[in-house]
Amino acid sequence: MNKKEASNGNSKETSVFWAVAVLVVLIGPFMAILDSSIVNVAIPTIMHVFNTNTSTVEWVVTIYMLALGVVVPLSSWLGNRLGLKTLYILSLSVFTLGSMLCAFSWNITSLIVSRVVQAIGGGMIMPTTMSMIYSLVPRERFGSAMGIFGIALMVAPAIGPTLGGYLVEYVNWRWIFTINLPIGILGILLAYLILSEFPRSKAGKLDVGGALTAGTGLFCLLLALNKGNDWGWGSEKIVLLLYTSAVSLGLFVFLELTCENPLLDLRVFRYPTFTLANLMLVIVTICLNAGVFYVPLFLQNIRGLGAMKTGLLMMPAALVSGLMMPIAGRLFDRTGPRAVSIAGLLILAYTTFLFHRLDLNTPFSVIQLWLVMRSVGMSLGMMPPQTAAISSVPPHLVGQASAINNIISRVSGSFGIAILTSILNKRQNLHSAVLAANISPYNPAVEAFFRQVESRLGAGAASTAEARSLALAYLQGAVSKMSFVKALDDIFVIMTVIVVFALIPALFIRKGSGSERTHGVPSIE
Repeated sequence: MNKKEASNGNSKETSVFWAVAVLVVLIGPFMAILDSSIVNVAIPTIMHVFNTNTSTVEWVVTIYMLALGVVVPLSSWLGNRLGLKTLYILSLSVFTLGSMLCAFSWNITSLIVSRVVQAIGGGMIMPTTMSMIYSLVPRERFGSAMGIFGIALMVAPAIGPTLGGYLVEYVNWRWIFTINLPIGILGILLAYLILSEFPRSKAGKLDVGGALTAGTGLFCLLLALNKGNDWGWGSEKIVLLLYTSAVSLGLFVFLELTCENPLLDLRVFRYPTFTLANLMLVIVTICLNAGVFYVPLFLQNIRGLGAMKTGLLMMPAALVSGLMMPIAGRLFDRTGPRAVSIAGLLILAYTTFLFHRLDLNTPFSVIQLWLVMRSVGMSLGMMPPQTAAISSVPPHLVGQASAINNIISRVSGSFGIAILTSILNKRQNLHSAVLAANISPYNPAVEAFFRQVESRLGAGAASTAEARSLALAYLQGAVSKMSFVKALDDIFVIMTVIVVFALIPALFIRKGSGSERTHGVPSIE
């Protein structure tokens, strides 16, 4: 065998090793992201089983998100302290334990507490996984690896409602948590057997001030964004939360820039590609979360589909995302992030604009086609900047960059839904007022509709009053639906404009510098 053949053989063997390792570490983030969406479907059932009210049962979802935001800043320090492999296995173990506690919860309080345990593990999984992938994969194949990682980011939220709907409708709501147990145990065993130990950086002393200020600031900010539309943006509670968040995060920035051993080194923002890529991710994440949130809302509340049918309708888009993310990764490795990102954003802008044509009669096949096209743009627009952000920083700052990237993603998703929902409510009220103004006995079309309903009920004063009452109730319901759809159309126009703005930073991002890894590809133990 000549040297070239031996080199090719080693390259293929190395590729197999890192590909297997990436698939192993993908189990954790896929479970964590899937769990964020699968629980939503079971909320009405949980409310009925535990005989609780809406405001209480919503904490099953809210507390998970809040706990995630609090623990993520600690991931980089813990990764250096314990080692990435140990932290990943520990995080996946805690997540699996939390899932078991959720499955066996006996009342709403025990379920909420169990969700906190789940989130403590889930919050550590994502940034730890990104750091491990960076260390596992040769730099020239980093885009391909992140494309595989992107499957969890794009597919898991989309299949969550379908899987959750099936389990709730045909099995038992507790199985949305029970299903995590065998998968989690398998993931722990595979990680222990296959992954090698990762080199540790010096952890130093825990930045307690940074941890407290970051945790407080993110908790208050995420809670305010989540509850702002329910409690009122001008309410005392929301104002106090936003004020506390601003003070805490401001103090956090000051401490991190002056601390010798910061919890999160904010100096990573001095790398232009990292900053520009995260700016792009803020915009794309807003559009991703808004699409995942508003389209099912339209299909279920306006078109009357159940959760499972809605999930099935959206399933092809999820499968296309799973197919496109690795392709986007390969394109990143060959051409860099700029061309791929711009192409993706243009497709995303166009397909998002198509959704402003939604109405009460839009065929489901057309909606499905728009969702598939949108998934192509989303995959091409999201994977390259995320990969460029991590690859643009030195190896010793990857853990810090991963944690910051994860925080930005969570906050921007919540921020986008909160702001867009506020705009949606205002636009719906405006459209409702305009449409309701036409419901008048002086409107010939309305009067003709009244007579048509009256003729079906028969003659007489009582039937006349009943007919007008029924007709008025029907028209008011129609106004409510139409005003929501028109407001939703406005939201998609706004999102289109937001996506177009992401083209500006996309023009300036570039591939990482290609600095050497801190270690080679680990072998299979």
